[in-house]
Amino acid sequence: MRVYWEDTDAGGIVFYANYLKFFERSRTEWLRSLGIEQQRLKESTGGLFVVIDTRIRYHRPARLDDALIVTASLLETGGASMIIRQQALLKKEQNNSAGALLCEGTIRIGWVNAGSWQPARIPASILDRLKT
Repeated sequence: MRVYWEDTDAGGIVFYANYLKFFERSRTEWLRSLGIEQQRLKESTGGLFVVIDTRIRYHRPARLDDALIVTASLLETGGASMIIRQQALLKKEQNNSAGALLCEGTIRIGWVNAGSWQPARIPASILDRLKT
């Protein structure tokens, strides 16, 4: 992804809270790559994922027009929640590889019933796809 004007503060660096948006987009695309589309998931199972905890550490700022690589990988699963490790890295323009670590964190997402918002067990079919 690219850093746009709207992502930055008055100093031209990414506003700290925007890394959460970057992480959200990355998680959504990661799930999509595994065949898990959240709207369809809600319609077919009656459940959905919600963020219940975040822990973020900032290392270096990203700046206007920087190209970023934002990752998501499964760290741990439980019956009703999972922890995803995420990183935002500066993208090297020469070879499109990952460069300096900008921000990293863990996000715990829980599974809830879409109607009642009560915690529920993550369906086994979803866990199977996540563990591949």
